[in-house]
Amino acid sequence: MMEKSLSNTQTSFSDIKESYEQICADIKKVMAEAGRTDEVKLMAVTKTVDTERVNYAIGLGVDLLGENRVQEFLDKREGYKPAEVHFIGGLQTNKVKYIIDKVTMIHSVDSVRLAQEISRRAAQHGKIMDILVEVNIGEEDTKGGISPQSVRELCSEVISLPNIRLRGLMTIPPPWCSEEIFAAMQKLFEDIKAHPLPNSSEDNFKFDTLSMGMSGDYATAIKYGSTIIRIGSGLFGYRKYTNN
Repeated sequence: MMEKSLSNTQTSFSDIKESYEQICADIKKVMAEAGRTDEVKLMAVTKTVDTERVNYAIGLGVDLLGENRVQEFLDKREGYKPAEVHFIGGLQTNKVKYIIDKVTMIHSVDSVRLAQEISRRAAQHGKIMDILVEVNIGEEDTKGGISPQSVRELCSEVISLPNIRLRGLMTIPPPWCSEEIFAAMQKLFEDIKAHPLPNSSEDNFKFDTLSMGMSGDYATAIKYGSTIIRIGSGLFGYRKYTNN
């Protein structure tokens, strides 16, 4: 089976710097317009981006990286400058053991089975793993995540597990969707935040994170309460692929 790799035409450092400064300016502008005084974190999504460019972004001020693929992360992590790393991609239970001690949050929890494995592996390392429950807010057949109707039930089951702390929700809204989708996600997040789950405590429930918004829709996501925006192509440019 042929593997895909990056071609040698990638965004220049000056382009990355310009994009970074524009995104930071956009964050401030949209937050001001929305009357927000809290924090929105810019996450650099590093899928297929070489370590040199990731490290350049870290040098500009990026301090949060998002990893989609377990093996790619393991291959690249030793080359990164210091930065916090979250795992944001689909995660198989048999891969949890490879990242459990190397990331500070997992964004893509969409089943009790996955949460149980995260709990088990976290206990082996004597740590509490921060997680987000992934919501398929557009209820698309091609995307991971659970339905909005099932969110509260899954959250309740997750916080019953040891060595896990539920920090909030993550979603990937449908492309070019209406703002009502973002508003629905914000309401779902705020409802759970305002009405804590049964048996929740400071040890297992700190509902402060809404991971929503990517390169094409981060301004709308910020308007509707996102606290982490996940930016890949908007920062590093679109990568071209070649078959090897």
